[in-house]
Amino acid sequence: MSSDIFDHTVICKDCDKAMEKVRILKNGFYFRVLECKKCDNRIVHPEDKLEYQNFLKLRNKQFNVKLRMVGNSYTVSIPREIVNFINEQDKIMDEMVKLSFERMGKLVLIFNEKFEEKEGDEE
Repeated sequence: MSSDIFDHTVICKDCDKAMEKVRILKNGFYFRVLECKKCDNRIVHPEDKLEYQNFLKLRNKQFNVKLRMVGNSYTVSIPREIVNFINEQDKIMDEMVKLSFERMGKLVLIFNEKFEEKEGDEE
């Protein structure tokens, strides 16, 4: 098993004080961060940064999907790429999702309520 630098004490390069472990929430992602309380230097865990960059690539990608009639309801196919990414995040996808009509022309699917953010929750 490999060791993680964030499991050890890290000294700030500017003020020689031990950095503290904190978690920052942004767009539903928790980032592991080492923060110097004295000079405000921050080091974001590289794996968290990479995972977030993958999310941004996926978020900025547009998918064309079919709307189909199944029984008395319509269905929309969710691309495997999105489902796989959601499942990689610690198996957070539930079998049931919340669907809401946010505004004209926009539907929202919520896969897991603990990642639903209210306005102002982002840092």
